[in-house]
Amino acid sequence: METYEIQSGDILITTDRNRLDIDAIHDFLSTKAYWSLGIPREVLERSIANSLNFGLFVEGAQVGFARVISDYSTVAYLGDVYVLENHRRQGLAQMMMEAVMAHPALQNLRRWILLTSTAGWLYEKYGFAKLPHPEIYMERFDPQIYQRPAGSDNSN
Repeated sequence: METYEIQSGDILITTDRNRLDIDAIHDFLSTKAYWSLGIPREVLERSIANSLNFGLFVEGAQVGFARVISDYSTVAYLGDVYVLENHRRQGLAQMMMEAVMAHPALQNLRRWILLTSTAGWLYEKYGFAKLPHPEIYMERFDPQIYQRPAGSDNSN
């Protein structure tokens, strides 16, 4: 897929995988993000390899990230969205969300999905809403997956 970029002054949002600072992304997701604490680097690298990624850079340093998993026809899952603490409240999350939602390959999808417990106010600005029929939603969730050795039994 062709690289997609939005530049505004010293702010760059890009889907160029080669520009991503995997060390910085791993540090945030494995130590600071409640949803992915302890995520092994290999798992993160595989998730990035199989997703459409958005890196947020200020003055050349990566300060945010988001990734989308999609079939590019009907559905997209938005995940791992973050902006570093010292860069929040500057409109950067909104800029990144606008870039995600404007990406040409992500237009006219029937359904977008995301999970959040902290930033519903942000996603509501882009049309996300609470599930109208949560009784039809199902999931298979293993919150301890990153705390167990790779290859160990994950039955509950």
